[in-house]
Amino acid sequence: MAEIRRLPDIVRLQYTELMQQCVHPAPDGANISFKSKLVGGKRYWYIYISLGARRSEHYLGEETKELLDRIEEQRALWESTEDDRKSRQRLVAMLLAGGATATPDNEGKVLSLIERAGLFLAGGVVVGTLAFRAYANMLGVTWRSELQTRDIDLASDYKYPIVIPRGGKPIDLARLLLDSGMGFLQVPALNRKSPSTKFKIRGQELSVELLTPMRGRETAKPVEIPGLAAFAEPVRFLDYLLDDIQPAVLLYKHGILINVPAPARFAFHKLVVSQRRRAGDVEKISRDLAQAEQLFDVLVEGRPGDLILAHEAAENMGVKFVDQMVAGMAMIDRKVSDSVKQVIG
Repeated sequence: MAEIRRLPDIVRLQYTELMQQCVHPAPDGANISFKSKLVGGKRYWYIYISLGARRSEHYLGEETKELLDRIEEQRALWESTEDDRKSRQRLVAMLLAGGATATPDNEGKVLSLIERAGLFLAGGVVVGTLAFRAYANMLGVTWRSELQTRDIDLASDYKYPIVIPRGGKPIDLARLLLDSGMGFLQVPALNRKSPSTKFKIRGQELSVELLTPMRGRETAKPVEIPGLAAFAEPVRFLDYLLDDIQPAVLLYKHGILINVPAPARFAFHKLVVSQRRRAGDVEKISRDLAQAEQLFDVLVEGRPGDLILAHEAAENMGVKFVDQMVAGMAMIDRKVSDSVKQVIG
């Protein structure tokens, strides 16, 4: 079995620097422009915002000296931040050259679109294998197997209102994807009377699915997320992941700032997920256990406190969650599971 490789200290420092720059980003104007229209002898100004192939127009007002001054100030700010964007792009290039984990191009395009729309600022969380890939750079390692998938799983908790990002308008996730020009289609639900929770690019395996915690009785009925103008598939125990989220940066262009569950919670949750799948989902079960095992292997040595806290939270999730977690733990490498048990007592 291949070993998990630790990235050089300089690469880990570069990731930290990139994270700091992404957490406090400067506005870059990359998808914004100002244009004017002459109507009846008077000039009126508009701001155009482009997201993928979608372009929206917003009225600013009749031309005045004050309005022109504000527009020039904003343009000057965009120009002044060009060096910041180049710095982030250089850091991404250096990280990739140093062996850090890249984000595939198609996934990068989609997540960049979603980031610019403000979904992660509004509290959206990346879960699934893309989160696992993000943990590699967060923890300063390369996984012994990346366990590729073409699914982008996004989670949002319907219990808490979505924070509306700057501009005061809700994010319309469906419209954002369908109008992106990337070829997204809505995937019909198994029950044709139910709204779709999944989007797929025509002719490709790449898909985007919205998930939310399942609370109360068992149900497959999609749950509306009003702040995203979308519906999500309810998933049991997803609240365990969403109760502790952290920022991470995906390495694509000048970095994509996302939210991911705490890595230790992700590992314990994967044990549970492996026990909740159908017996025939052999490949998915193997992937769940492999991701949990690799995370445990790294966290035991580097972040044992995280495991203790995540395990304490897991014990509050109820008997079924704990029983499935224990059953999953018995299916990973014995040496790794024993080291985890020593840490959590």
